Amino acid sequence: MDASIIVSSPMLRLPDVPNSSIGNSESTDLLRQMVELQREQIAFMRAKAAATDEKTRWQNFYNRWSGEFPTLPGQCKSVLPSVERAFFELLREVADRLTGEDAVELESEFALAEFLDKYGVRLAQLGNILGQVGHLANVMPPSDPPA
Repeated sequence: MDASIIVSSPMLRLPDVPNSSIGNSESTDLLRQMVELQREQIAFMRAKAAATDEKTRWQNFYNRWSGEFPTLPGQCKSVLPSVERAFFELLREVADRLTGEDAVELESEFALAEFLDKYGVRLAQLGNILGQVGHLANVMPPSDPPA
């Protein structure tokens, strides 16, 4: 015996479509406003990113003083490898001191104070110098205006 089942949906009535000329102009105007707002947001985000960019900040800082210190970026670029090497040598010394055969245990207050006295200040100061020299080494000298 073969029986067929027929399923039909109830008759649905869709709402009437509003007059296209009125709805179309309102939605077009709304879309234009949204696009304009997005453009403003993108411009704001780009300006914010440029203001917080370290390289741009250092470039602007150097540009203010470039007349007085024209060779400074080149000098920083030439000494940067020496400062980096000294920094890594100090880091290696610290790592060796903490992991070598005669490793220092920093659990006691005295051992920690002695370790910080020996390495803390030098490491912090050398890291600070490395950061400053590194930033200035990446600065581009301002281009001379065409004569």
